[in-house]
Amino acid sequence: MPLLTIDVGNTNTVLGIFADGRLTRHWRVETDAARTVDEHAVLVRGLLGPEAAASLDGAAMSCVVPALAATFRALCTQHFGVDLLVVEPGVRTGMPILYETPHTLGSDRLVNAVAAYERRPGATIVVDFGTATKIEYVTPAGEYAGGVICPGVRIASQALFAGAARLSEVELQRPPHVVGRTTAHAIQSGLLFGHVATVDGLVRRIQRENGVDAHVIATGGLSSLFAGESETIREVDEFLTLDGLRVIHARNPRPAEPAAPPRTRARGRRGTT
Repeated sequence: MPLLTIDVGNTNTVLGIFADGRLTRHWRVETDAARTVDEHAVLVRGLLGPEAAASLDGAAMSCVVPALAATFRALCTQHFGVDLLVVEPGVRTGMPILYETPHTLGSDRLVNAVAAYERRPGATIVVDFGTATKIEYVTPAGEYAGGVICPGVRIASQALFAGAARLSEVELQRPPHVVGRTTAHAIQSGLLFGHVATVDGLVRRIQRENGVDAHVIATGGLSSLFAGESETIREVDEFLTLDGLRVIHARNPRPAEPAAPPRTRARGRRGTT
């Protein structure tokens, strides 16, 4: 039966449908905390279609926008008739956490770590190119050790254009050369190659500090653009978070519904003739 997975980020919300363990459909929409439950229902039902919406067997969510957690819970129960598993403290992830402040850990960071280690056991590093660029390290024993959080490239570019009066906003794409021969190319080089250099440098430091040759996987909407220029990223999966939600949902089976009491035949009084 289909499983609905929901990754609520600060900028975008990514939804996916899994059937038989495989991601069959996915969508990316703008995150809007002001949308009501009913507005979300219209949006999600329109994406899924009536047949898929009626056949959902469960739902799992990672959410970094607290105001939307209750909205999506109500959406799933009231409009789709399924319970929503929200990744939060108390949910079984199957991964020991070495983080010293686990209550401050974004659920998407842990979900990415679970997905990456499930796919390739051993020392693993996940790079998530989102609103923030997040780098997570999983030990060879499958423990979540922690990570690094940097401003995402879009945040960095917005700060650059807001603070430098003579610089105009440019499209985020690969310039012809590292040394830009126009101002636009120079900005693109700094944003793309500069961000990749930061990620590669941090990944190498993590590997050196822990004495590992970790497998590095990238995710997030901009992962393909950056991974193509990286010297350390070995794999790209834009929907790694959704896959992690699938894995965690399977590790938290719903309690079995109590069996219905056996029907007994009512005994009527014998009639007399």
